[in-house]
Amino acid sequence: MESGENSATVYNTFFELHQETRKGEKTGMTANKPVEKKEKSGTADRFWHPRFWDGMTMRTWYKQAAKGRFRMAPTGVAMFGIISGLSVINSGFAALQSLCYGRKIREAEIKHPPVFIIGHWRSGTTLLHEYMIQDKQFAFADTYSCFAPQHFLFSRRFFEPWVSFLMPKTRPMDNMAAGLNRPQEDEFALCAMGMPSPYINILYPNNPPIDPEFLTLKNVSPEQRRAWLDGLEYFLRCLTLAENKCVVFKSPPHTARIATILERFPDAKFVHIHRNPYTLYASTFNLWMQLSVVHGLQRPTGKQFETRVFEMFEDMYAAFAEDIRLLKPEQFTEVAFRELTSEPVATLERIYSQLQLADFEQAKPALEEFAASQKSYQKNKFQTDPAIESKITERWGWYINRYGYR
Repeated sequence: MESGENSATVYNTFFELHQETRKGEKTGMTANKPVEKKEKSGTADRFWHPRFWDGMTMRTWYKQAAKGRFRMAPTGVAMFGIISGLSVINSGFAALQSLCYGRKIREAEIKHPPVFIIGHWRSGTTLLHEYMIQDKQFAFADTYSCFAPQHFLFSRRFFEPWVSFLMPKTRPMDNMAAGLNRPQEDEFALCAMGMPSPYINILYPNNPPIDPEFLTLKNVSPEQRRAWLDGLEYFLRCLTLAENKCVVFKSPPHTARIATILERFPDAKFVHIHRNPYTLYASTFNLWMQLSVVHGLQRPTGKQFETRVFEMFEDMYAAFAEDIRLLKPEQFTEVAFRELTSEPVATLERIYSQLQLADFEQAKPALEEFAASQKSYQKNKFQTDPAIESKITERWGWYINRYGYR
């Protein structure tokens, strides 16, 4: 979902759910009745839809689920049981991949420095990722590989047709296409491999923050940081073995991890996309609510979401402001969401030039075709409470001043 640059009317089904779960409590966002209903947000949840956690092994699932002390709602018991059963199957396939591909993965040579698309949640990272992977010189982490990172090389041929049949056609929080072959955040792969991540909060939305220090990785031990990098490198080697190309990653948390990533990949390149922060707040609030409804073991109340959105933004961009000083000019570039949506091909050409990526002219026809397909896409719209807008102005001043938002 990509909403307009200014606050607009609330029409999202999120607010209907939000009103039911909060029972009238204030959340910092307006809960007006819909004014417009000409657009639809995402897809309705069904019990057979795959969950983020479906690809975890038994050991990983228990480790990640234990972080919330198994505090689940009655409606989460069935999900917990299904994922627990799938974890047995995943453990078997993970053992088979290790047996058949273990040596090949360890010996896979990473010839091309990875490219990381970074930016806050809902800033346009997914759209930029979709554009860049139109260029066939790049490989990417798709949904299947991110949900089953420990066995996708072995199991894809068996599982993909069946799981594809169960997948929804659009994402739960917006109108963007979903599917096992669509690009996905590698943060989910790291979660499924057992790495600590703030994304475990999706599983337990009503609990206190889980793994908050792993957003920036600045306050973890050297051993923990090395283990995290080992996980990222393992996944990159798997993707390289599957398709020996430059891998384009996309995960908003990496916005706060540039320094850590450079420890292992000193030549990595980064594309940062930014967007009107007054739009980001409402859209991100909706994101966490929708993801928690679909993928959580609890019924989200939303009580902690306002605080989390503000604090995670501030932690992310404090780390980002510190880390970008480490990058060479050919390693880093920035674009605005409005640039990407108004002049996508020209924006991509500038990215290629700044990062010294090859073969733009060869990729240009595919980029133009994809740009034409996006013209009919309708963005979700949200209305933000004036009190929240005042908080954004006060607390997110660095971002507002750097990128000229008012």
